[in-house]
Amino acid sequence: MALFEKKETAQGATPEAVLSALSKVMDPELGKDLVTLNMIRNVKVSGGEVELDLVLTTPACPMKNSIRASVEQAVRGVPGVSSVLVRLSSDVRPAKNPMEGRRPVEGVRNVVAVASGKGGVGKSTISANLAVALARSGARVGLLDADIYGPSVPTLFNMKGHRLTGDNGKIVPAQAHGLKIVSIGFLLEDDSPVIWRGPMLMKGLEQFLHGTKWGELDYLVIDLPPGTGDVQISLAQMTPVAGAVVVTTPQDLALIDVRKAVRMFEQVGVPILGVVENMSYFLCPHCASRSEIFGHGGARTACAEMGLRFLGEVPLQVELRVASDAGSPLVATSPDTLAAQAIAKAAEESAAALSLLNL
Repeated sequence: MALFEKKETAQGATPEAVLSALSKVMDPELGKDLVTLNMIRNVKVSGGEVELDLVLTTPACPMKNSIRASVEQAVRGVPGVSSVLVRLSSDVRPAKNPMEGRRPVEGVRNVVAVASGKGGVGKSTISANLAVALARSGARVGLLDADIYGPSVPTLFNMKGHRLTGDNGKIVPAQAHGLKIVSIGFLLEDDSPVIWRGPMLMKGLEQFLHGTKWGELDYLVIDLPPGTGDVQISLAQMTPVAGAVVVTTPQDLALIDVRKAVRMFEQVGVPILGVVENMSYFLCPHCASRSEIFGHGGARTACAEMGLRFLGEVPLQVELRVASDAGSPLVATSPDTLAAQAIAKAAEESAAALSLLNL
C-alpha cells in the first residue's frame, strides 16, 4: 500500500514533508516512530489540506487518542498545512512466534489464554468481560470456554440450554455481544458432570480449536480451568498461544499459585501478557466506601518482582455479581461502573502487550 499520493501542493506542504514530521512521532507503547511501524498510510496533500490513515496495531489501543492528537499536531506544524484529516483504523498483527510444530487455529491471529493458579478468583467472569471489551473496541473476537469441569460461559451469557450446531462436520459457534462463543456447557444437560480423563480432554479441546468455524478473528480468548493441569499443557502443545493473562486475588495464598501458573507458561513457551488483580477491594453500594477485604496490592508487588505487566485491579462490586448472574457482561450493560472500566482497561493493556510481542 502506498504511503502517499502526490498531488499539486502549496509550497512547503508535501507528502514527503508530512512523513518527515511524522517520523518524529513515537508510539509510546511500541517505542518506534509511526512511519517505521507502517502506521501512517495513504498520505494525500491538496493545497494546504492533508488527509491520511493512522493504522493502529489494535483497535483496543489504550493510547489511541493521544497518538491521534500527536499526529494532528505534527502535521499542523508542517509549513503550508491548513487542515488535517486523520482516519483512524487498525490492523491487528498475527502472533509473531509460530511455535514450531503446533497447528495454528485457522483464521485466528492471536490465541489468548486466561488462567489462574487456583479456583475462586473470578477467572471466568474476567475472561468473558475481557472478550466483550475487546469486541466493543472493534476487534473480531471469539471466546472458547475450555473450563471443562466447570463451564461458566453459558451462565455468564444467559445461554443455558443452547445447543451447538454443525456445518459440514464443523462446530458453528454461538453468537452474543459481538462474540463467537463455544463452550463444553453447550453439549451438556443442566448439572451434568463432565467425566473425562486425559485423552478425552485432549480430543475435546482439539475439536473446539480446530473443528470450529471461527472465521477471521483478531483474538480468540480461551477461558482455561484453574491450576496447571492437562488442559493448560494440552493447549500449549496443540496450537501457538500468543500470550496468557493470569487472574488472581490479593491474598498471599492466591499469589503463591500465580507464581506457579507463570512458571508453567514459561516452561511451555507461552509469554505472559500480565496479571489482573480481581476482588481487589470491596466497594460498598450504599456509602461508596472502600474495604480491602482480601488485602490489596499483592498482584502489583508480584508483577514488580517477576518483571510482569500489571493489568489493573478490579473491585468487588455488587453490579459485577448481579450482571454475571443475569448473563449480561458488565462491560456491555454498565460500562461506566468502576469494575467495568477496570476490566476494559485490562483488555487494552493486554492488547498493547500483544502488539509489542508481535512487532
